[in-house]
Amino acid sequence: MYIFYAFLSSIFAAAVAILAKLGLSGIDSTLATTVRSMIMAAFLVITSGLLGRWSGLSLSMFSGKQWLLIVGSGIAGALSWLFYFFALQNGAAGPVSAIDRMSLVFVILLAAIFLGETLTWKVGIGAVLMALGAILIVIK
Repeated sequence: MYIFYAFLSSIFAAAVAILAKLGLSGIDSTLATTVRSMIMAAFLVITSGLLGRWSGLSLSMFSGKQWLLIVGSGIAGALSWLFYFFALQNGAAGPVSAIDRMSLVFVILLAAIFLGETLTWKVGIGAVLMALGAILIVIK
């Protein structure tokens, strides 16, 4: 089932690139990212409420380490989107998205280092091919 959700994620990520590129004309990319984030936050708060995820919520549900990691993830996500929207405002959607998707290569490497995930020859070749594909898309 995770593959289905991953495909949905990629489709909506593509929609982000197209909608953002169309919507960034004439406005500051940082402000646009901020407004987008507020809309995302409101949407997720409502979704969590509709799914009943707020019941029994307390700040002590998370350990100090979990809070630190979730806050770090939030900051990393915000920085990613700030730079992504700035890049979209100044570049073509295809090349910007190709470079952005290079995050998969970095995830593979960092997951091997920090999570102990296995880096097989097939995964390594796939990562190299993804990097080469991104380079080919960007080079004019």
